[in-house]
Amino acid sequence: MPSGIRMRDGRRLAFQEWGDPEGTPVVLLHGTPGCRTGVVPQDMIDAHPEVRFIAYDRPGYGDSDRGPGRRVAQAARDVAALADALDLGPFAVLGRSGGAPHALACAALLPTRVRRAAALASLAPPSSEGLNWFEGMAESHVEEYTGALTDPVDFAERLASRAAGIRTDPAQFLASIRDGLTESDRRIVSAPAVSDMLLRGYREALRTSAYGWLDDSLALLSHWGFDPARITRPVLLWHGAEDAFSPVGHFEWLARNIPRARPVLDPKGGHFSALEALPDVLDWLCATPRSDG
Repeated sequence: MPSGIRMRDGRRLAFQEWGDPEGTPVVLLHGTPGCRTGVVPQDMIDAHPEVRFIAYDRPGYGDSDRGPGRRVAQAARDVAALADALDLGPFAVLGRSGGAPHALACAALLPTRVRRAAALASLAPPSSEGLNWFEGMAESHVEEYTGALTDPVDFAERLASRAAGIRTDPAQFLASIRDGLTESDRRIVSAPAVSDMLLRGYREALRTSAYGWLDDSLALLSHWGFDPARITRPVLLWHGAEDAFSPVGHFEWLARNIPRARPVLDPKGGHFSALEALPDVLDWLCATPRSDG
């Protein structure tokens, strides 16, 4: 069972830890939909015994209470509260897919606490100047985001129905996004360790409601509450060039606008290829060059 802390507004924030309690702390930010168990497969956690992995359920997912109307920036407040509760010193953050913008929020808004940040397969802000936000995106995601913008009530009802089906059979989620899965994505998600992590994570994320999924979607589509151009910490941007859920244009925009970005583009990678990049990403996050301050 996860542990939990009580936030100032009364919300419960559920979290879980793995690895060495004295190791280098890395806070994990899960995808959309997702939960604390769905960022790093267990075999990769086991292969990095020197790391203290800390993951939490964003509001509305799993065992965390909902925070209606939240923005992406709220992740920084939640992570700061979690770091205080765990008495963390400087830490790194790692976000994948829908968690990547939330990791960027931590880098932007917690510059004295976040050493390094990694954003894998990240979307860019919806109002990004010079970016056609939907270009190259899978039709399933275009329809989903467009529905959230044009008819949020209907969107919420449809998410609730989808969530009920995923609770019964979490493989339904992967089936619903199959139009955007590349050949490499299909290979990766069929691996037992990854498949087990993803399916358990989807079921746990939506176990009580679809509110986390709904609030994530609306937050990603509205003003994030911070400017990526104001990030001062080192940021590793990893992306697959064939990603149809977070198209490569989003990566290119972030790489141009985040001052200390280290862009890494896999020319044959898809959305889930980010999972195969995790060992190198973790090595970078846990390094301590003098330039980090």
